[in-house]
Amino acid sequence: MKKYIITAALLIGTGTLVVTTVQSCQTMATTDLGLSIIKKVLLNGIDKGMGIYSNKEAFLQNNMVDKALPKELRDINSTLEKIAPSLVAKERDFIAQAAAYTVNLSKPILQDAVNSLNAQDVTRIIQGTTATQILKEKTSQQLVAAIAPKVDEKLNEYGIAKTINTALSGNNLLGSLLGGSNSNVNTGGLSKLASEQLVNGLFNIIEDYEHQNSKALLGPLGK
Repeated sequence: MKKYIITAALLIGTGTLVVTTVQSCQTMATTDLGLSIIKKVLLNGIDKGMGIYSNKEAFLQNNMVDKALPKELRDINSTLEKIAPSLVAKERDFIAQAAAYTVNLSKPILQDAVNSLNAQDVTRIIQGTTATQILKEKTSQQLVAAIAPKVDEKLNEYGIAKTINTALSGNNLLGSLLGGSNSNVNTGGLSKLASEQLVNGLFNIIEDYEHQNSKALLGPLGK
């Protein structure tokens, strides 16, 4: 097995490199050290995401969150921009507030999933699957189910669905996109789309962090 000089970047504080050793990629992949590196990458990415979600301004300015906007909600916002642009800003503001409200639910789910990673997951990463993708497979549905009631609670509190209905009265297309009947936007449908955006946006942030740190942190695994 070809030998590599492996720098195991175990982050302390801002990310000081503290361990250097010589191992084969295969050996590294099957050691606790290799798994700990992957876990550290993901946990740091989760912390970064939670920091953004806890800060409304950071959330609103993050393009990873915007990229996660579901098509249905993007279509609605596109129409709203033409008739009530200020409502789009209010909707985004309310979703940002809901994001902060869900941090304490999302974080432990993600952390538990990271701590459950095993040698089989490491093998998939060596073969080309991102660590974030594996985390997403393990937690995505659970996260949406966990945060949707809280998002729904917040959006109902702000009355956003009622406000959208008032602005879009008579628009059957938009009502149907969110599961409403006649021309009404359904709060539950809006909450589901907002929850999906929050979950997928979080994974976008984590994956972006993984990509930014892949050379220093995952290079030992042959990625």
